[in-house]
Order: sequence, then structure tokens, then C-alpha cells
Amino acid sequence: MLSYLRTLRPGIMLLWCYLIWYLCTLLQYFDATPALWLNSLGISALIGSGLLLCVGQRPSRANAWSTLRLYLMPFGVSSFAALIKGKGFYLIVPPHLSEALFNLGCCLGFVGLTLLLQYLAPARQVT
Repeated sequence: MLSYLRTLRPGIMLLWCYLIWYLCTLLQYFDATPALWLNSLGISALIGSGLLLCVGQRPSRANAWSTLRLYLMPFGVSSFAALIKGKGFYLIVPPHLSEALFNLGCCLGFVGLTLLLQYLAPARQVT
């Protein structure tokens, strides 16, 4: 895990921050309504399959993470939107400062840890 964090590119680090923000919001606003999660799964299947076709990628073991991301992103977007509906959010920012600071702190903690690991033991460049 530490070696993985040392090799993270900024774009992938940002995707991890999206996931962290989503999970923090999920922790604070969880809703067990089956329809919410079934709708999100359905949207994920439709949009993820469309994205898979658009990028011309065939599911394989070699690109499993890329394929998984094509399905997880629409799932996250649709379930996030359903979770925060009517809760007073400002775009993706929770209405209460403490909740926003918690989410931000978790993301910054992850980025800080990753940058510290990269500083202390830079990833070896393949030549």
C-alpha cells in the first residue's frame, strides 16, 4: 500500500479524494432506502457500459481498475445526488461547517500522507 501511495500521480490522487469526499458524506448522510441504491446501480450499469464502449476498452484483468472506475463514477454521482437532495448542500459542500471541515480534513490528510511518503522515499523511475 505504501509503495502504491508513493507512485500516485496527481490525477489519480484527485480521484481518491473524490472517493474520500463521497465516503465521508455517505458516513454522515447514509440512507438505507433500497430504491436509492438500486437506481444508482442501474444508472451505473447503463452509463458505465456506455463509457466502456466509448473508450473502446474491453474488460480484462490488465485494465480491471480502469474498467471498475468507469462504473464506480456514475454510481457515486447518482447515489451522492440522491443522498444530498434537499439537505441544503452548496454544490458538493455540506451545509454545516463541521461536516465540510471533516470531509476536507480527510482529503487533505490523504494528500498530506501521500506527499510525505513521496518526499521521504521517492518512487524509482523506470528507465
